Amino acid sequence: MEKVRIDDVEDELSPLGVHSVRKPVSAVLGATEFAMNYFELEPGESFSGGLHTHHDQEEVFYVEEGTATFDVGIERESVEVAADELIRFPPGEFQEGYNDGSETVVGWAIGAPGASHDWDALQSRIYCPECEEETTQDTTMVDGTFQFTCTECGAEQP
Repeated sequence: MEKVRIDDVEDELSPLGVHSVRKPVSAVLGATEFAMNYFELEPGESFSGGLHTHHDQEEVFYVEEGTATFDVGIERESVEVAADELIRFPPGEFQEGYNDGSETVVGWAIGAPGASHDWDALQSRIYCPECEEETTQDTTMVDGTFQFTCTECGAEQP
């Protein structure tokens, strides 16, 4: 058994700088079969930093306080998730959650299986300068920095 107070979990922020509070609860608890992160998102901040999908993991988000907005699918359907509501994304579904309001959002992200991401199974939707449009990009982590490779033309960008 492991027990922890959320205030005792240290922040571990995204290399993209898209949120100011992210606490990797599952890592502190020693979980190996699921990932759980606590977030406090100020206005304009994001859970992840961009539209992405995990091909190896489903994700559930619970909004404890405030209202989070999620862009879902390549078409970016906008879905609001209010306090005490949850939203689930199966493996392979593109999503991005963020605080589009004026109040702080407190929320939890839970992913399974596995306590960490397989970077080879992560894709993002970002602008490709070669294709001159938003495309699906294979996403890898190199020395703590995200790198992207366009699945359409093969162009790489840091």
